[in-house]
Amino acid sequence: MILPINDSISVTLSSEQMHAKTTVAKSTSFEADRIWLNGKEENICNPRLVNCLREVRKRANVDDNEHVHICSMNNFPTAAGLASSAAGYACLVYALCTLFEIKDDFSEIARQGSGSACRSIHGGFVQWHMGNQENGRDSIASVVENATHWPDLRILILVASDEQKKVASSIGMKRSVETSALIHYRAETIVPDRIRRMRKAISDKNFEVFAQLTMEDSNQLHAVCLDTYPPCVYMNTVSHAIVQMVHQYNEIFKSTKV
Repeated sequence: MILPINDSISVTLSSEQMHAKTTVAKSTSFEADRIWLNGKEENICNPRLVNCLREVRKRANVDDNEHVHICSMNNFPTAAGLASSAAGYACLVYALCTLFEIKDDFSEIARQGSGSACRSIHGGFVQWHMGNQENGRDSIASVVENATHWPDLRILILVASDEQKKVASSIGMKRSVETSALIHYRAETIVPDRIRRMRKAISDKNFEVFAQLTMEDSNQLHAVCLDTYPPCVYMNTVSHAIVQMVHQYNEIFKSTKV
């Protein structure tokens, strides 16, 4: 199990524009667990998926004689940096827990599929607490502000590439933790204060502070990726051009507008 080395905050996007939809059925007549992603059957033996299924069955106090069939669809590129794993596992765990009538906090189960999925379980602005227990039981998410808190906030997503990442996020993060000195300095020295300031910016609906902190954190994330050995390169010429355009736009208005 890979656990985070610092807290993080995210905002869950409206499912009206980007969404994952998952249907789950269970039956003793099913011969095995099976999963289909965007109409194509995938390997059910994916370790992260197996972990989620095992934990759900454990909490529901049922054995694996009653198999499940899972059908998941998403309307945005998979494994391209648009949080498809977070959305997919959050949706899957929510559907499974509803099917098996589990009332516990879903976020810990979702995290076993994809770390950031624990945040996507909730709506609005969400903080993932890194926790301190070795078994990860306290590495869960909680709501900072609900989805209706900041109705004027708009998020524009520009797809610089819809190709799958050359280095998966989980692999890249593990590599960074093992080889980057910058990521540990960041986690210990920078992130705690940045989390506090971000929570206040969200509470106050202060877009200028919110946007600047977001961009600074993004820059530092990619700096960590380059400090990793071998480096993980996720930005391309298009994404670099977008960053420059945003800063030029803000310079024209003499304030942070986007």
